[in-house]
Amino acid sequence: MQFTINRNAFIKKLNDVSRAIAAKTTIPILSGLRMELTQAGLTLTGSNSDISIESFLSANDEKNALLVTEPGAIVVPAHIFSEITKRLPDETMTIQVNNETLLTTITSGQSEFNINGSDANTYPHLPDITAENQLTLNANVLKELISQVVIAVSNQETRPILTGVHFIINDGKLMAVATDSHRLAQRKLELGELPKDVEYDVVIPGKSLLELSRMLTDNMNDITMRISDKQVLFILGDTSFYSQLLPGKYPDTTRLIPTSANTTIEFEARTLLAAIERASLMSHAGHNNIVRLVLNPEQQSAVLSSNSPEIGKVEENLAFVSLEGASLDISFNPDYMKDALRSFGQSTITIGFTAALRPFTLEPSEDHEHFIQLITPVRTA
Repeated sequence: MQFTINRNAFIKKLNDVSRAIAAKTTIPILSGLRMELTQAGLTLTGSNSDISIESFLSANDEKNALLVTEPGAIVVPAHIFSEITKRLPDETMTIQVNNETLLTTITSGQSEFNINGSDANTYPHLPDITAENQLTLNANVLKELISQVVIAVSNQETRPILTGVHFIINDGKLMAVATDSHRLAQRKLELGELPKDVEYDVVIPGKSLLELSRMLTDNMNDITMRISDKQVLFILGDTSFYSQLLPGKYPDTTRLIPTSANTTIEFEARTLLAAIERASLMSHAGHNNIVRLVLNPEQQSAVLSSNSPEIGKVEENLAFVSLEGASLDISFNPDYMKDALRSFGQSTITIGFTAALRPFTLEPSEDHEHFIQLITPVRTA
C-alpha cells in the first residue's frame, strides 16, 4: 500500500473520523484508524462500537492531490498517527506500508516516521444500511433540532433509554423528544417528500447526536438519514456517520405535556435568560439551586428572586410582553430554565403554568405546534 496526498485535506477528514475513536477501549483494534486505498480513493474509518465514522477522499478531487501507487489497507494507532500528520513539515505526505511486516512509513519533506500497523482484516465491518425509504434533512435544521432536544437527555445510566432522543416518524412528519424526568424537549418537523406509509420509532443516543451536530457545518447541503433495526446512518456528503440505536421502548411522553394553562406570560427569550443568569449567581452560591417567580396578573407584575441564607438574596422586577390568568408563586431549577431559553434564540416565548407544583411549558409565541420545552418545578415547602 502506498499513496501521496495533500496533508490538510487528509487532516480534515482525519479529524472527523477521530471523533469516533476512543483513547481507551476494551477492543484494542478500535483504538486504531483504518485506511483502505483503492484506485478510486482513500477511505478512513474510526469506531468505538457505539458510533462509527467513515470518510472518503476521492482520487478525482484535485484538492486532495491523491496519487495512488499501490492499493491496500492498514490499521494504524490513531492517536500517535494523528499527532505525526499534524506536525509534518510539507503540504504533502506519503504513506507506504510493508505488506509483510505491516510497518507503516510516513514521510514529508525531510521527516520520516515508522510505526507498527495492524491487519485491516481484523477491523470490524461496518453495517450495510440500504433502507428503501431514506429521509432527507437540511443540515442546519437537523443541527438546530439536535441542540433543542438533546439538552433534556438524561445522563443517568440507571434508565439507559432516557439517555437517548426518541425519533418518531409517521404521516410524513418527524417528532424528536427527550426527557430526563425533570424536563422535556420536543421538536416536530414536516417531511414533505416522505411517503405517508413510512413509519419509524427509534431511540438515538444523545452522545451520538452531539458528535453528529459538531460535524454539521453551515455550508453543508441536505443530509440523508437511513434507519435499520439496530443502527442509524447519516450521510454527510462523502462522510458516513453510524450510530447504534438504544434497545427498549421509550416511555409515552405525550401525556406529560399540559393541554391548557391557568397563567400565561410572554417574554423576550434573551431578556428572561439574562435575568435568570443574574438570579442564578445567588442560587449557585447557596446549598439549594432554586429561583422563585411570583406572578400577579392583576398588578401586572412578575418578580424573580433567589435567596441564599449563607450569602444574601436578589430580587428583580421582570420586563414582559403580556401576563394573563391567575396569580402564581413557583420555584424551579434555574439551570434547566437557562438551557431551555437558549434553545429559543432571539424569539419571543410564551410560558404556560397550570399550578405551582405542576410542570410548565415554554413555546415560541408564533409557533405553538412544532417546538415545546417542559420543566418540572421544585417543591420548597
